[in-house]
Amino acid sequence: MMNKDRKEMFVRELENLSPTFVQEVLDFIRFLKNKTVKEHLETALLSESALRKDWLCPEEDEAWRDL
Repeated sequence: MMNKDRKEMFVRELENLSPTFVQEVLDFIRFLKNKTVKEHLETALLSESALRKDWLCPEEDEAWRDL
């Protein structure tokens, strides 16, 4: 989370940018957010395939049956 001082500094810098650069900054922020989401999704998908062999078996079904 951004602290108040950094947020204020960030806002001041944005206020002094040309509209073209403001759009580029906005695009970059969105890129970073999407990149993070994509990395988490890829990790989850890779984990699923790695764990599938252990989870999708009769022994595992039996262990969870009464829960």
